[in-house]
Amino acid sequence: MKTRITELFGIQHPIIQGGMHFVGFAELAAAVSNAGGLGIITALTQKTAADLAKEIARCREMTDKPFGVNLTFLPTVQAPDYPAYISAIIEGGVKIVETAGRNPQEHLPQLKAAGIKVIHKCTSVRHSLKAEAIGCDAVSVDGFECGGHPGEDDIPNMILLPRAAEELKIPFVASGGMADARSLVASLALGADGINMGTRFIATQEAPVHENVKRAIVAASELDTRLVMRPLRNTERVLVNPAVERLLEKEASLGQNIKFEDIIEEVAGVYPKIMKEGKTDAGVWSCGMVAGLIHDIPSCRELIDRIMSDAEAIIRQRLTGMLG
Repeated sequence: MKTRITELFGIQHPIIQGGMHFVGFAELAAAVSNAGGLGIITALTQKTAADLAKEIARCREMTDKPFGVNLTFLPTVQAPDYPAYISAIIEGGVKIVETAGRNPQEHLPQLKAAGIKVIHKCTSVRHSLKAEAIGCDAVSVDGFECGGHPGEDDIPNMILLPRAAEELKIPFVASGGMADARSLVASLALGADGINMGTRFIATQEAPVHENVKRAIVAASELDTRLVMRPLRNTERVLVNPAVERLLEKEASLGQNIKFEDIIEEVAGVYPKIMKEGKTDAGVWSCGMVAGLIHDIPSCRELIDRIMSDAEAIIRQRLTGMLG
């Protein structure tokens, strides 16, 4: 299948594995890329730029296909050493970067000078247009269904994707609620050039996370996510657990007076305990509504092959058949 995204990134299938904290390691990125998609290493999971350089080298040993690096620009007082991370990306020969969080404009000249293609994660049409205006090569349009941070507009992909298609000139992929061939075909029909999957790729054999995490996603339904940190305007969609329920109780009792310090126990530094040790109730962790569509733990190749073969069947048989 050829789309503007497969052409832009030199990949076989229009499927991207988005950056995920303590999930996007070399093993997963290489497995996705080897299966014809675009695997992504998560830069800030690595404690230093030197660690990122090692992770990029490790990934290169596992695949000769294109892969990318996610670099999230956080709204923090003590920012990570972004210039050093970017240098590690450039020196590692990576040619695709997924940016997220704050506006990446100040870093684009350095990335562009190195011949790197940039895809920016956006949760609205206005942010997508801004990404296009500052020179991003593509955008990942994240609907309200997505795990992690859906923004504050609450627009689901059935509306957001065709609106993006109306406004954007650069290629874009659909993110949020993406799990299978139906997701891909629907996204293409709505104007996207491919899909970005996060939660679905956590529940794969190569995802370097504890089996408890994978089983929790398979066991969950579409009703088992919650939105937290909305009063702080840092909304995050997470899988419900006792820590999430405690956090929501704090939000209800403290209301608009809540501060980040009030919920630090539930959100700070919990990912290693969850993803590595399998303590899925240790804190809040990102998960999309798409958990309701995830029923197995295949290899990345099995998953991507299934999506592509089923998508072709939907297009050639179901949809074309309706025209007969």
